[in-house]
Amino acid sequence: MTPLSSQRVRAFARLLAPIALSVALPSITQAALGGTEASVEVDRVRMKAALKTSQTALYTVHEMQTPSGITVREFVSPAGVVFAVTWQGPFMPDLRQTLGAYFPIFQTAPPTARFGHSHLMVERSDLVVRSGGHLRSFFGLAYVPRLVPAGVAADQLK
Repeated sequence: MTPLSSQRVRAFARLLAPIALSVALPSITQAALGGTEASVEVDRVRMKAALKTSQTALYTVHEMQTPSGITVREFVSPAGVVFAVTWQGPFMPDLRQTLGAYFPIFQTAPPTARFGHSHLMVERSDLVVRSGGHLRSFFGLAYVPRLVPAGVAADQLK
């Protein structure tokens, strides 16, 4: 293996390690992409999180702050469906729970791009996931393009 390819392997392993841990460890979050707004209170209780809700003309944001410092935001369309989820914090959320029914798609999709040492992007017509970070500082965005309300751009979701 050349030094450059071994660096790439190590960088990819650093990115996948927290994702693998998020699957293996008990659930930290329960926010499910594609789920209904009714699940927000259940999510908040399971995460033992503080909840802050804000509204724009195009969607509602339910922001949950866990005691461990993870912030999860669920973006809910006027139809009452979670069309996007973002996260940031010292740990990765449980992506199996966060992505819900979309997790198997994420798990089997080859990454469409990698940026730097620890950024991963999966971009498909049915699911977009951008994730990155490093030890104690992770962030990400996942959304279902067909569920995003008209007039909302993905880069607005923070």
